[in-house]
Amino acid sequence: DTAISGTVRLATAENLATQLILPNLAQLRQQHPELNLEIVTDIRTANLHRHDADLGLRMTRPTQGNVAFRRIGELRYGLYQSSQLSETLTLDPHNAIGWDHHYQDLPAAKWLSHALHIATPALRCTSVATQLAACKAGLGIAVLPQIVATNEPVRCVKTLPELTQPIYLVIHSDLHHSKRVRCVADFLIGLVEQSEFALDRSI
Repeated sequence: DTAISGTVRLATAENLATQLILPNLAQLRQQHPELNLEIVTDIRTANLHRHDADLGLRMTRPTQGNVAFRRIGELRYGLYQSSQLSETLTLDPHNAIGWDHHYQDLPAAKWLSHALHIATPALRCTSVATQLAACKAGLGIAVLPQIVATNEPVRCVKTLPELTQPIYLVIHSDLHHSKRVRCVADFLIGLVEQSEFALDRSI
């Protein structure tokens, strides 16, 4: 019996879930109708070692725990403002849209803090979605992942190659040979390799 069945719990960032995984999930469900997928999205990283999830698609390299991981892509960022604004904004504390102080450990928050010389942004949010909404409303300029800005009424003022984050596929080592976990892992690898997150193999 080669049917793939059972439940796989995947931990990932909300942006990757809503913009990459969910729009393409139907093809996996058609191929494996008996496979159930639980998607856990949180700004904080799920602990695979404690079995919070079976595998993860994350931007943080694991440093401990019984896990195997592989770098499969890159998340790219830019400075964005509303496309309705006629003039290009200059980033300063008065028009910056940033992260709440509880999230200052995030790479985008650190980049913005350094760019503003530690000054406080005029507007602080607790999610990428609210920052994007504020940006679309013309409330200022925000550091956003390029994927969330696609097909939105915002325009890139500046790309930020220095803020590129690696995307890691992480699997609990005990589940590395599980058919259903490997099935989901292969599906995710294929999605990333065919997307804007693909690694530049020419370098």
